[in-house]
Amino acid sequence: MSSKAPLGVFLSGNPFPNGLTDGLFYREKMRAIHRVAPMELQGRGRVLEVGGGRSGLASLLYPEADIVTLDIDPALADSQPAWERSTFVCGDARSLPFEDNSFDVVTLFDVLEHIEEDNRAAEEALRVVRPGGRVLVSTPEAEWHYPYYKVMRPYCPHESELMQEWGHVRRGYRDPELAALFGRPAERRATFINPVTAFFHDVAFSRLGRRRRKLIYALAAPLTAVGYLLHRPSTRGTETAFAWRK
Repeated sequence: MSSKAPLGVFLSGNPFPNGLTDGLFYREKMRAIHRVAPMELQGRGRVLEVGGGRSGLASLLYPEADIVTLDIDPALADSQPAWERSTFVCGDARSLPFEDNSFDVVTLFDVLEHIEEDNRAAEEALRVVRPGGRVLVSTPEAEWHYPYYKVMRPYCPHESELMQEWGHVRRGYRDPELAALFGRPAERRATFINPVTAFFHDVAFSRLGRRRRKLIYALAAPLTAVGYLLHRPSTRGTETAFAWRK
């Protein structure tokens, strides 16, 4: 059986520098994904990471599995993490070039909010995952906004700038909308970036210089640490990870 990496090992692969400050939001995302991902895969396991050209999260999550990374941008074939051991395929999430029931897990981490025809991407993910396998998704909530705190607005780019930079075609999803895409409510869900830790997220994407950010992080660290440590899967969060079983 191919096992999920221990949480500490998985989190240590956070690709963002300064993983407890600028990259704390990504650490939170990784923890939520770890919470919903299945513990073991059949045999060695086969995982498809859709839209994972730069992240390599599937390789970190299941270090012993066979990983296929698919992205629509062929240039990303040469920009995968040096440690990643996946096979890169250039393709479209709306028309996956794989046979039915080919994978134990299909991941769509921060992908659906970038696709106009998200229903086709969801259908394709369910098609290529085997019966009993899982589709893992992470996405912002529909009510997500940036910055979270009004006091940060003078120091942050407008959220429309980030939406354009990140290539979002929608803000995010409500649970019933995702349930409609996948034909049923998720088997498991875990939120991340709660109202306390959201302040670090605001600072990380602000226009503040590195020195000022470090000072603010230091001042806010005690409260942020409590917010991070006490966060549970059902805690209010601005983003959520989900798992569907086929």
